[in-house]
Amino acid sequence: MTSRQQWIIVGSIVGAMAIALGTASYFLRDQLFPVTVGTQAPDFKAKVLGANQYKTMADYKGQVILLNVWATWCEPCKQELPSLEKLYQEYGPKGLKLVAVSIDDFVSEDSIRAFGKNFGISFEVLHDSTHAIERVYQTTGYPETFIIGPEGTIRRKWIGPDDWTSQGNRSLIAQLLGLPTPRAGTSGDTAAVVGLPRPSKSEP
Repeated sequence: MTSRQQWIIVGSIVGAMAIALGTASYFLRDQLFPVTVGTQAPDFKAKVLGANQYKTMADYKGQVILLNVWATWCEPCKQELPSLEKLYQEYGPKGLKLVAVSIDDFVSEDSIRAFGKNFGISFEVLHDSTHAIERVYQTTGYPETFIIGPEGTIRRKWIGPDDWTSQGNRSLIAQLLGLPTPRAGTSGDTAAVVGLPRPSKSEP
């Protein structure tokens, strides 16, 4: 065997190993690079309703973000909307960016906008019919929510509906905004009012 043939064999082996490693990394990416508390929030791209305009993480750089992935047909999503709105009413004027990204793919933007109006939503609603945000954020269902600090780090990940007016949630938002810790009992328990189910899984 000539030296050239040996190098061809070595090159073929290295190439095969690289392909195998790349394939394994792709299928194991969620395990190798999990999106969880303490990691940098991935970028996303979602459409502004009724406009030929998109927003990405860069549009919220340096701000406290509550990113909610939801759908109009999702019953648990509907159940938690009142508490999200109430949280936004309290902390939106103080700097909280509440961004709800709808992943509806068979619903028009006008319908999504009408849905939000019917629920009295005043926070920002974007649309991602491609479901790309689900892949990059490794969501496992709806709703799923990420609280992101001004430095871009995920501070809390919550799977399922939650009471966003709870003392713990409001305290975390206040802390990230540099505000005094809210007193217990200063905001109503929306979960009790609307019968919001408690989620079964969360990441602290």
